[in-house]
Amino acid sequence: MTMNINMDSDHRVVLNVGGIRHETYKATLKKIPATRLSRLTEALANYDPILNEYFFDRHPGVFAQVLNYYRTGKLHYPTDVCGPLFEEELEFWGLDSNQVEPCCWMTYTQHRDTQETLAVLERLDLDTEKPTEEELARKFGYEDDYYKGTVSWWQHMKPQIWSLFDEPYSSNAAKIIGVISVFFICVSILSFCLKTHPDMRVPVIRNHTVKTANGSTAWVLDKSHTNAHVAFFYIECVCNAWFTLEILVRFISSPHKCEFITSSVNIIDYIATLSFFVDLILQRFASHLENADILEFFSIIRIMRLFKLTRHSSGLKILVQTFRASAKELTLLVFFLVLGIVIFASLVYYAERIQTNPHNDFNSIPLGLWWALVTMTTVGYGDMAPKTYIGMFVGALCALGGVLTIALPVPVIVSNFTMYYSHTQARAKLPKKRRRVLPVEQLRAPRVAGPIGASIVAMCPRNVGLHSNPALAMCKPTFEVRPPTISSNSGNVSVGQQVLIPRDAAVKLNLNINSSSNNNNNNNNNSSTTNNNHTVSVNGNATGNSVSAATGNANNTK
Repeated sequence: MTMNINMDSDHRVVLNVGGIRHETYKATLKKIPATRLSRLTEALANYDPILNEYFFDRHPGVFAQVLNYYRTGKLHYPTDVCGPLFEEELEFWGLDSNQVEPCCWMTYTQHRDTQETLAVLERLDLDTEKPTEEELARKFGYEDDYYKGTVSWWQHMKPQIWSLFDEPYSSNAAKIIGVISVFFICVSILSFCLKTHPDMRVPVIRNHTVKTANGSTAWVLDKSHTNAHVAFFYIECVCNAWFTLEILVRFISSPHKCEFITSSVNIIDYIATLSFFVDLILQRFASHLENADILEFFSIIRIMRLFKLTRHSSGLKILVQTFRASAKELTLLVFFLVLGIVIFASLVYYAERIQTNPHNDFNSIPLGLWWALVTMTTVGYGDMAPKTYIGMFVGALCALGGVLTIALPVPVIVSNFTMYYSHTQARAKLPKKRRRVLPVEQLRAPRVAGPIGASIVAMCPRNVGLHSNPALAMCKPTFEVRPPTISSNSGNVSVGQQVLIPRDAAVKLNLNINSSSNNNNNNNNNSSTTNNNHTVSVNGNATGNSVSAATGNANNTK
């Protein structure tokens, strides 16, 4: 019975992971080859021969699932561990994260969505923390001059100018510039809208000479058209002068010219400002042309300046990013709307023609498309309505189909907005500066070489640090020497006789033998000899538990 227990213990292995000991069979660790646990040997540095265990300074909770994967072949994700930590632990043990069971896959992949969200928010540049001088030098491309201490006045002023006009929350002066910019945007849009009101326009009156019935001449005042009040022109000039100055200053001080030019908000700003100057040229040289007012339609791009407010509001940035992230859902919504519009427009067209209907509003399918669009979007202008019972039934189906079609993708869009907004609020509450964690080097057992070829390897448990104190004899020294043999011409002990020496005295033995050997070498040149006249050769075995010695007399042995 005792033999069976000993044989079973030989097939087991003890793994100490983060202070928690796990015991399993060696054959279990061989189930998944080419992994860290499948290649365990006693020659590894983390093997403790005293405790007969392998020590790993890793997360014990994750290792419980890893060991269970070796036992059952199913890898489950612990809910109390963050996803990146779980991936890091699997990478250390040499396992593939794609082997996670389907029941845990949704929970496991949530951290990837969170990382993508944080990466998007990082690109949106929502942080208001003031960057350091080194970060500014790296951002504006004068990092070499910064380290050399040769920063010019323009390199020093360029980041400050950029912060004033592009980062409204970087300083109090930047906030003032931001308020001025928002004021001109609002005034420009308000002016663009008010100048179309009839009470805000001035009629253009022309004097026409006509002949009366009695042959005399008379003058008739004719109002041909109206123009906006001249005050709106001066308002537009002041606003566009500010926008032009702002564009030029931001372009000159921008750290990356290509990114600045290709930015969507900046493109809108270019076109809106350019439309004002084009409008001036057309009024000056093309006002006499017919339908010249149609060209003013392109000035509607000035309303798009509202998107410039996204630089001043993180909420607007999140809203725009929400629509970008929900592009697939919005495309799916448009697809189903178009599909339903075509189907119900065709149905209502033929349904209204089945019965006698003298007041039929659906004279063609294109007219039915307009009705289906208004009905599916639950607007219902009432300009067109089915009159027959079959047409009313089709109209009811169209309304229900529109509600369901619009309602399905909306929760996804709302969820995306909530996700971005909640992460933004969480990032705003996080501390900007984290405590730095220094990397810890793994401790290695020192290897001491003996003066006569003997070497001692002190194998201490990892991360204990006792090897740094030679006064503490808690380590387990191991002799990697050949068995020491003491040969002599005569002696009381036979040559090759094994003499057992305690482990703690092994080091002293080497020192004594070395001392005797040095005395022997010094006395070889003299004719007079002492009792220590002998030759010493030391060889050690792997365990250092036995030493073979031969000597000339009993006084030379210990």
